[in-house]
Amino acid sequence: MSFVIFVVKIRYLQSDQTDLLLNTNQRRQLPMTIAIILGTRPEIIKMAPVIRECQRRGLDYSIIHTGQHYSYQMDRIFFEQLELPQPDHNLDVGSGNHGEQTGRILADLEAVLMAERPDVVLVQGDTNTVMAGALAASKLHIKVGHVEAGLRSYDRSMPEEINRVVADHVSDYCFAPTETSKANLLKEGIAEEKIHVTGNTIVDSVYQNLEIAMRKVNILADLGLEPKGYFLVTSHRQENVDSKERLGEIIRGLEMVKSEFGLPVVFPVHPRTRKMVESFGFELDGIRAIEPLGFLEFLQLEAGARLALTDSGGVQEEACILGVPCVTLRDNTERPETLDVGANMLAGTVSQRIMDGARNMLEAGESWKNPFGDGNAGQRIIQILEN
Repeated sequence: MSFVIFVVKIRYLQSDQTDLLLNTNQRRQLPMTIAIILGTRPEIIKMAPVIRECQRRGLDYSIIHTGQHYSYQMDRIFFEQLELPQPDHNLDVGSGNHGEQTGRILADLEAVLMAERPDVVLVQGDTNTVMAGALAASKLHIKVGHVEAGLRSYDRSMPEEINRVVADHVSDYCFAPTETSKANLLKEGIAEEKIHVTGNTIVDSVYQNLEIAMRKVNILADLGLEPKGYFLVTSHRQENVDSKERLGEIIRGLEMVKSEFGLPVVFPVHPRTRKMVESFGFELDGIRAIEPLGFLEFLQLEAGARLALTDSGGVQEEACILGVPCVTLRDNTERPETLDVGANMLAGTVSQRIMDGARNMLEAGESWKNPFGDGNAGQRIIQILEN
């Protein structure tokens, strides 16, 4: 997964270097500037509607890319595919362990924010970038808005859970996607006036990017697949693929699903997953393992699937929005709304439970209502910041 940071700065008034010398009271009289920080491709996807809203309103902004996993050159095509502006700055932070990576992002981003002097910083999600961005802004006394605030798996063994909790508690604006997320924040003592239920920007993004995908790609034809004639698999989480027992059970479960239903099981294999499959000596018998796809190709493949089996939180959301039944290869989820409406079920990584989950979701049908909003979350976020 790529880690990318954007800083999108919205200017209502062009400022020069003398603005940096203004005191706090003087700065309050100036129109607001906003910096948007992103750290991974899923964050780019989910913040794209906010960026597009800035474009729609004719606002001036700049972008900073940290290169947390992939270099900017590797990600350039991703921006082009989504018809997003290219970054203005590239930090090339690179990969590393959690402390090393977070520290580099914190230091480099602090320098950018000191130079840019935005009034508000936006972060999205639960990566090291999100926590570092929220902390950097907070320590500089810059207001912080957390998009997709209040998600909780209540599993502190997951680094993402720590990141999202820290970001929420230093934020001045908690943009909760659902009432459930708002309730989580209130239970933790976060003031209600800081919480705004906006819907989830993934809904905006799915609708917007699926339209782009239909214009640019045709992955089903490329792979010889028919709509609703295949199952789609993703698995990349460290706790799943780095465990020989868990990964072996997932593969056995997928083979059982293929045998039971006779439909192709299409598995775009993440590089980390492929490495561990080979290291453990596993075979993907009967599973159609393909190379990782671009986002537009994957979104189109996801929309046409009969069933999704995944350990990705983003895929759980997208499948729910697209009306595709989902089986989650985890024991918990920070997207409980997908369970509540009947779009998803937890199967863990036991092969028989995966098989049972697939059978149950296929029998249940696709009649749920999308719980994540109406596709206008990006617009609401900007409106709240303007008021």
